[in-house]
Amino acid sequence: MKVMKRKPTHPGQILKEDYLEPLGITITELSKVLGTSRKTLSKIINERASVTPEMSLKLSKAFDTIPEFWINLQRNYDLWMAVNKSKEWETISSLVKPLKYQNA
Repeated sequence: MKVMKRKPTHPGQILKEDYLEPLGITITELSKVLGTSRKTLSKIINERASVTPEMSLKLSKAFDTIPEFWINLQRNYDLWMAVNKSKEWETISSLVKPLKYQNA
């Protein structure tokens, strides 16, 4: 398995640095637009919560992106964290053996 060595950027950081700051939008303003609590949005921006599929739909609508953009950012971040947090998964043996091709 090929794993990214550099920790991916959390979608909350992207949201803050690439959207909120350049557009001059506050967390409070965006939470109203998204119909979510300021607390929920603050947790995402401060990397203490994940972007859910529902939130990805809201963000994509607000910023004219696609939901997959936000979901993929979160997925990459979560997978990197799982791979690097614990090495227990590496001790699991594969149940599937590669096929051996015979010459015809």
